[in-house]
Amino acid sequence: MRILFIGTGEIGLPVLRWLRAHHLHQLAGVVTQPDKPVGRDQRIQAPPTKAVIADTNIPVLQPRRIKHEEAVAEIRALSPEVIVVMAYGQILPRAVLEIPSIACLNLHASLLPKHRGAAPIQAAILAGDCETGITVMYMDEGLDTGDMLLQSRIALAPDETGGSLHDRLAEVAPRALAEALDALQSGTAPRVPQDSASATYAPKLEREHGLIDWSERVEAIERKIRAYDPWPGAYALLRDDTGRQRKLKIFSATIISTDSAAAGEFAQSAGGLVVGTSAGALLLGEVQLEGKKRMQASDLLRGHGWLANATTGSAT
Repeated sequence: MRILFIGTGEIGLPVLRWLRAHHLHQLAGVVTQPDKPVGRDQRIQAPPTKAVIADTNIPVLQPRRIKHEEAVAEIRALSPEVIVVMAYGQILPRAVLEIPSIACLNLHASLLPKHRGAAPIQAAILAGDCETGITVMYMDEGLDTGDMLLQSRIALAPDETGGSLHDRLAEVAPRALAEALDALQSGTAPRVPQDSASATYAPKLEREHGLIDWSERVEAIERKIRAYDPWPGAYALLRDDTGRQRKLKIFSATIISTDSAAAGEFAQSAGGLVVGTSAGALLLGEVQLEGKKRMQASDLLRGHGWLANATTGSAT
């Protein structure tokens, strides 16, 4: 089958590599976001999807808006039988959804209808889910509301982070797509409507979402720290001994039993640096104080004793 891949994020790269290498399907083209300036020097950088096929003659389209008539016409000219979408970053209009002669498929990183939206990976960890996976669905004009073709499931590890789960789901995706394409080709692909009454949503995350609310229960905070590593990153705003506000990024923490630490209260213990919550406390693991390197909290505490008596603040 002639397949057009539409995607930008790194989670879709294993799928794109599989499509490029597969001898039974033809990769008709790739649609991705435009090159953009990155980093402090604002150097122009291509999306990783474009780099995967840089040494081929496979057409690459990079429209600023996929809904524009010119972009739609260029996609139609590629005559795809199937469109495969994963982590693109733009909503596909009906004009594009109707182009493929067989199906327009989306690979979504959750077990729909749970965690529709832009941040399903973090949402699964935040919710304390025992499993998640890749859902292959037929695309419609809604937000992850299309009928499901299949789901491929994996269990979450107790120490799962947003980064580790992203990478595991990226590796699951090609196998899920292969099964879906086989079913389409054989005419046995099912269409299972989603139960919208059971739907949950995972909206796009911004950096400020990483600010920890220490009045939450300790289990919720520990999951947030793991879910938001590496993006958007969990952090606390502290006041040092001079009253200056300092940002402390927190990459890992362990739940401990203590009745002595109040919510948001930092203290030194035999194990290192402890923070109280509304119920229980966390022993901090890897942290990074603004302007410093990433290190163990116990090591940071030796050079910054004020942390043992720091008070939490709020964003300004």
